[in-house]
Amino acid sequence: MFITEKPTIGVLGAGLMGHGLAQVFAVKGCDVTLYDRDEKILAASLDRIRDNLNVFVRLKIVADNEVEPTLKRIRRVNSLEEMCRDRMFIVEAVSENLSLKRKVFEEMEPLVPADTILSSNTSAISISIIAEGLQHPQRVLGTHFWNPPHIVPCVEVIKANQTDDDVFETVYRLMAQVGKTPVRVLKDVPGFLGNRMQHALWREAIKLVENGIASAEDVDKVVKSAFGLRLAFLGPLETADLAGLDLTHEIHQDLLPELDRSTTPSPLLEEKVKRGETGAKSGQGFHSWPPEKLKRLVEQRDSVLLRILQQVNSE
Repeated sequence: MFITEKPTIGVLGAGLMGHGLAQVFAVKGCDVTLYDRDEKILAASLDRIRDNLNVFVRLKIVADNEVEPTLKRIRRVNSLEEMCRDRMFIVEAVSENLSLKRKVFEEMEPLVPADTILSSNTSAISISIIAEGLQHPQRVLGTHFWNPPHIVPCVEVIKANQTDDDVFETVYRLMAQVGKTPVRVLKDVPGFLGNRMQHALWREAIKLVENGIASAEDVDKVVKSAFGLRLAFLGPLETADLAGLDLTHEIHQDLLPELDRSTTPSPLLEEKVKRGETGAKSGQGFHSWPPEKLKRLVEQRDSVLLRILQQVNSE
């Protein structure tokens, strides 16, 4: 299967992830149609992309004269049918809800050309189940971009049980073509690669707070000021190799029996959710999130991530 140098892209969903996905492709010269059923979200999407691009300009990642041409390559449309028309690749970025995702794929399938590849940006839902019941499930796969998608390089390319090998490799090449760092997920397991590792860490972090071993502030502090610093440069298995697998083996013998093995959410997490303490969006989670603090932190996060990437890529 062949993808042209500047493929036509459809993005379904213009919210938290979707507007950033549209930016990823438009920056690399692709023609993008962007659709969201929520008119307010769709209307705000270009302003959000413009804000992102202005940060890139300040950090000299893109030139100032590239901003308007990039925005012009993104066409907001008012119907799913218009979004699907003449697209080579479509990525879905609706809410993490299986029934919703299956519904939009069923709606898209009769609207797209026979050779259009359909992808879900789900972070954990089985791609194989999303594709069940479709007439052409072999052209369906997962592309899990990480938030914020216009900054974080990694894209997990997930092969569903039904995905054609050629489709899988074509999308892997497409992700590299638009400047991302694709990884192949060869089996459709819940959480794929990154979220399985990330939530193992979160489970242990929450249990440390629940058991009174440390505060939420100190749990986050030890990650940010210790092993988290090297994770942008060294993966966990590279770090294990550097430490020595014999030492890793010895530590595991003593430590693994002591780690949390829960297969259900922590009672502390359950309690917070019941109280409406759902994190930044409610203003309170493990930390307090007044609006100005949240805005400042997100800006700092994006700026720091971009600077880290610039440094790593320059070496």
